[in-house]
Amino acid sequence: MASPSLLPVKGNSNEFRSTRSNVSVGTSCGPDFEVGTLNLESQYKKRRMSLENESLCQNFGMVEALLPTLRSADYYVEPCLMDLAARELVDPGYCSRVPDFTIGRFGYGHVKFLGKTDVRSLCLDDIVKFNRHEVVVYEDENAKPVVGQGLNKPAEVTLTFKLGLPDFNKGQINDVAEKLRGSMERQGAGFISFNPANGEWKFLVRHFSRFGLSDDDEEDITMGDASEVQDPVEMKGGEIVDIDEEAPPEVEPNGPMLYHSLPAHLGLDPVRMNEMRTWMFPDEKEEAIEDLSGPHQKLPNNKEQIRSPLRNSTQRMSHRASPPVMRKSPLALLEYDPGGFDSSSSGTILLAQQNKGLPSKMIKGVGFKLNLKHETPTSGSHSQYIVDAGLFMGRSFRVGWGPNGVLVHSGAPVGSNDSQRFLSSVIHVEKVALDKVVRDENNKSRKELVDSAFESPLNLHKAINHETKEVEVGSFRLKLQKVVSNRLMLSEICRSYIDIVERQLEVSGLSSSARLVLMHQVMIWELIKVLFSERENSGQSKSVGADNEEDMMQDLKDSSLEVDQEALPLVRRAEFSCWLQESVCHRVQDEVSSLDESSYLENIFLLLTGRQLDAAVEMAASRGDVRLACLLSQAGGLNRADIAQQLELWRINGLDFNFIEKERVRIYELLSGNIHGALKDFKIDWKRFLGLLMWYRLPPHTPLPLIFQTYQRHFVDGRAPYPLPIYIDEGPVDADVHFSEKYFDLSYYLMLLHANGEGKFSSLKTMFSGFSSTHDPLDYHMIWHQRAVLEAVGIFTSNDLQVLDMGLVSQLLCTGQCHWAIYVVLHMPQRDDYPYLHATVIREILFQYCETWCSDESQRQFIENLDIPLSWLHEAMAVYSSYNGDLSKALEHYLECANWQKAHSIFVTSVAYKLFLSADHSEIWRLAIAMEDHKSEIENWDLGAGIYISFYLIRSSLQDATNTMTELDSLESKNSACRDFLSHLNESLAVLHDRLPVDARVAYSKMADEISELLLSDSDIREGSTRDSQLSCFDTVLSAPIPEDHRSNHLQDAVSIFTCYLSEMAA
Repeated sequence: MASPSLLPVKGNSNEFRSTRSNVSVGTSCGPDFEVGTLNLESQYKKRRMSLENESLCQNFGMVEALLPTLRSADYYVEPCLMDLAARELVDPGYCSRVPDFTIGRFGYGHVKFLGKTDVRSLCLDDIVKFNRHEVVVYEDENAKPVVGQGLNKPAEVTLTFKLGLPDFNKGQINDVAEKLRGSMERQGAGFISFNPANGEWKFLVRHFSRFGLSDDDEEDITMGDASEVQDPVEMKGGEIVDIDEEAPPEVEPNGPMLYHSLPAHLGLDPVRMNEMRTWMFPDEKEEAIEDLSGPHQKLPNNKEQIRSPLRNSTQRMSHRASPPVMRKSPLALLEYDPGGFDSSSSGTILLAQQNKGLPSKMIKGVGFKLNLKHETPTSGSHSQYIVDAGLFMGRSFRVGWGPNGVLVHSGAPVGSNDSQRFLSSVIHVEKVALDKVVRDENNKSRKELVDSAFESPLNLHKAINHETKEVEVGSFRLKLQKVVSNRLMLSEICRSYIDIVERQLEVSGLSSSARLVLMHQVMIWELIKVLFSERENSGQSKSVGADNEEDMMQDLKDSSLEVDQEALPLVRRAEFSCWLQESVCHRVQDEVSSLDESSYLENIFLLLTGRQLDAAVEMAASRGDVRLACLLSQAGGLNRADIAQQLELWRINGLDFNFIEKERVRIYELLSGNIHGALKDFKIDWKRFLGLLMWYRLPPHTPLPLIFQTYQRHFVDGRAPYPLPIYIDEGPVDADVHFSEKYFDLSYYLMLLHANGEGKFSSLKTMFSGFSSTHDPLDYHMIWHQRAVLEAVGIFTSNDLQVLDMGLVSQLLCTGQCHWAIYVVLHMPQRDDYPYLHATVIREILFQYCETWCSDESQRQFIENLDIPLSWLHEAMAVYSSYNGDLSKALEHYLECANWQKAHSIFVTSVAYKLFLSADHSEIWRLAIAMEDHKSEIENWDLGAGIYISFYLIRSSLQDATNTMTELDSLESKNSACRDFLSHLNESLAVLHDRLPVDARVAYSKMADEISELLLSDSDIREGSTRDSQLSCFDTVLSAPIPEDHRSNHLQDAVSIFTCYLSEMAA
């Protein structure tokens, strides 16, 4: 039989009901029977099937009997009934093995039955029912088949659930998801996910009864009072309409409801807030709101319009108790009367809709404060939140970040326990604590902590071998650095870092959380040494013959010979076992000390969780339990199979374990390798669980990668404890910790990195985040070194950990260690997509923190030794000097960094005239000559520094009576030179008019006056010169920018000479 074209169609049963009716009519069809006769032509591709009439009709009759029935218009199945019919025709028996059969209800959700499902002749209307936030399969328990048959089988359920918050944050989403998870676990289902974007809530069930939310669960979960939860809907024409509740009447947009973003953001009910406002505020306030909003008009309900045409006409929709709140765009907060605030105020504030007709009220510029001695809508679950000042001041203000960790916000955390509890529109400026690592328990910064946390580790890092790489940045070169080492040196490097951390532990006044983190850092460096270091092979080797790991380690310490290469994995395993024992030893001892001596079996079990076999054997022997002591002495050895076999024989023979102490049975289970049976009703941390796997469950020769992978599989399957970071696992901490489950402890990441081998490790970013090792998310001071050492010995390579680098840079800058910050930047990997990253960051540091490094000679010398271009340093110091008004220093630094244009501008407008008026001509000459060689790069050189050079050259030539220069050997040449100079002087005054201060104009006047006096006092003008030449000199002088009294004197002299000239002409 030719197979028809199957087009997946999602629809309801009405589609197939028309098909069935056409089948009955078509029984007398001719020999050429078309699929179009079944009205499938519009649903499938046009193909013809030549079948015999009688056999075809019989097949359709059989298919109709096999298909499930579904009459509810708002339900659907996948594959749809037409698909099922077509596939049953092509593949007889298909309805008994439909893969991933799905049934759903519009607006409620759907159920996907996993695997192959037998749907033959099922009445789906009676079996599957969707209600508000729940699904029921086989409501009648008597009709329910055994698990695995019919629809009583594993399935994935998706229900429609909507949050009512217009802007939900991650914390709210996680809170709802956790409540849904808890509800599902109580019902025996497995929570999968919750997507707030589309309202899909998924969970997995093994079999069916009733699953969903009870009324108590719905009340416990915030259902979004500010915006009604979307109720289940059905199809009405092309629209989706409510089928369980009556459609609400239309609400007037400007009705007297409380439309404001604050209740919605805080998860509050605006209707209740409106009731609270009515109760707490005077009547005149209510009247103001009524005048503001106007009368509220309700439209009549029309049930005929909202009734579904697909439902029976006798089915009516229930009435809602109250109309839903319409969504409106957030409006600004209005209004608070500062004049009515006093110490006895109830701490309330009016929330109302804005209206242009309401006169605005002025608020004092200093803002207002809201007393929090009484409960407010922002108290309770939203305590410790920083309040955005935009809640009080609208869009005119938002919380913002400034440079170097400065935060601008609107007040103290909401609901804090401080006696001065208030909300305020007063703006606060605070600085983020990037330097918590160098502060003691009294929050005081300590010099010794700065040294041990930053300087000592970085000095050690600097002492390790480096390789450099020169990169071009424009016309400059930077020497990027990278630490290089090998696994043979790793053990010594780790030991040096451990010494630094141990010295930090000796500092007095550290908080308990800081000590916990430091001790953890010691163990991390020990673990790096254990997992990644190698031993130097000198040619001599010995085999490892010890029976257990403790003896093996003792043999290695006592022997100077090298270990056989084949035994190195066992040696590494033994070292890791010792590390694990040491890391959990303190927890074991704390738990043992909390028990009394009578429960010695429980003490023994606790000792076994930390692999403290000697203490466990000694305790058992001291109590006369010799047989148990013998078993304990062989714990984890080859006798575990014998113990497991003995326990199994006891169970087979019906031994009543109630006659054996519970803790003794627990010990036997542990020694047999059944760690889950031993840990029943007993909680344990993740490190000890890993140890139990290695010591008692897996064979003694299991390599470490396989041990770590086994733990990871148990963890993924939910059969192993979560590898919590140390500050969560062992606590305490000094502040609230907002922990995200995507972070593990750094030691666990190192184990995964070791198990990963040569492959690419995908968790580097989360591994090297602050959350993996400390409760301070801004602390990167030690994980940066751990990353650098691991990269140096070739464990991994990465060029996308700039967050780690910049985190340490921020900490160093916060403590004033600018030189080390630049050192860290030079160790950032080079990236082709950001070729100028290093130059940009270094220049930013030099400019922003110039005051710090330029005032410390050691820091400046350190930066110069890093081969940072000196021009960058001088440019930063020039900007800093300009900012502080020391323009002479700024000029010197601009000259050093070859910024000729900037240097020339400062010289002309700020420096040169001061030197001239103080008669420091040699300094002016030095500065001007320094720029003269680059005058082609300087704009308006001839009108700036060139003026001063020309002045000194002309003055020198005019003062030298024995001048032999051919250019100025006559009065005409001298007059011409002076005329050119004075012309440039006038032009300079015109061009630099606004930029020249008064004193600069005075200097220009003095220069012009001096040149004029020298020209007119020249001997040539008195002896042997013509009247024309003399008058030409006076004409030059009179055009100069000289004082008016001097100009008048020169004019009188010119008139006298002209009179003489006329007398001579008359004679």
